[in-house]
Amino acid sequence: MKIGIYVGSFNPVHIGHIDNINYLLNKYLDKIYVVPTLNYWNKNNLIDLNHRINMLKYIENPRICIDTVNNKLEYTYLLLREYNKIYKKEDIYLIIGADNIIRFNEWKNVDELLTYNIIVLDRDDIDIYKYIDMYGFDRSKFIMFDDYVPILTSSTEIRKDIDGMKDFLDSRVYKYIKKNNLY
Repeated sequence: MKIGIYVGSFNPVHIGHIDNINYLLNKYLDKIYVVPTLNYWNKNNLIDLNHRINMLKYIENPRICIDTVNNKLEYTYLLLREYNKIYKKEDIYLIIGADNIIRFNEWKNVDELLTYNIIVLDRDDIDIYKYIDMYGFDRSKFIMFDDYVPILTSSTEIRKDIDGMKDFLDSRVYKYIKKNNLY
């Protein structure tokens, strides 16, 4: 069984996140745990975790689990250790966007993270291999898909203009944002 761990702020969850999840479930993974993080790094405009979890629940299905227990762990390597207690390390796939590869060498316990499989989702025309090679990482630990087409938006862009970017949101998420006067 191949288990994906998709960590992020999901502030808000948008069509790009949903497309990433559906793509990976259809193409490669059997189950994905979506882990909305707490605000460990003082991100600007990060709304309350409960709101982000409520919006994520719109995408939950038997193959998608919103993890509201392990998200209290501050570092990704700690999170992966918890999943390793349930699944074998070989079955766990950390899912990251290409924007994360730029500073991946600075992640806490990066050597331990590199003992897992890492799926990198293309984003922003970032040369992923440039960074993998620059940091001396083993290319075989990173999985990329040739037919993956990234959604050209981000939660940051959506927050700047919720109404103008509502087509990038599930309609239920958009209604939730408006109802709760978020962003």
